[in-house]
Amino acid sequence: MALFQWRDEFSMKVPSIDAQHRKLVEMLNSLHDGMLSGTTKEKLAPLLNGLIEYTATHFAHEEEYFATYQYPDAQKHTQEHQKLVKQVLDFKEKFDSGRASINMELMVFLKDWLLKHILGSDKGYSKHFVEHGAK
Repeated sequence: MALFQWRDEFSMKVPSIDAQHRKLVEMLNSLHDGMLSGTTKEKLAPLLNGLIEYTATHFAHEEEYFATYQYPDAQKHTQEHQKLVKQVLDFKEKFDSGRASINMELMVFLKDWLLKHILGSDKGYSKHFVEHGAK
């Protein structure tokens, strides 16, 4: 069972960003499925690493658009990105060293963060990007 179901209300009306958000949801669901099925740490690690790497790629894409389309709240939004990256990298270090595991608490944190970020902060740039022709 999927942890996170994509809904139309999550759309930013910017195709490249919507595609990336959908990919993040898919990756989060794959990690969740692996956790539920009792997949070993060695098999979960690449899923976690992939999610972390793709998140960084997505954030870079958004931040490039902030500059290109002169988004006025870029600094605040970028700080949110940096905070999550720090939290996730801290978790990854603990996971890699055996001091943390992928569990429901982590999955709920990631899902809630993504949901709140998409429906909150990201919705804030949607209109601005669309008005400036972002694709």
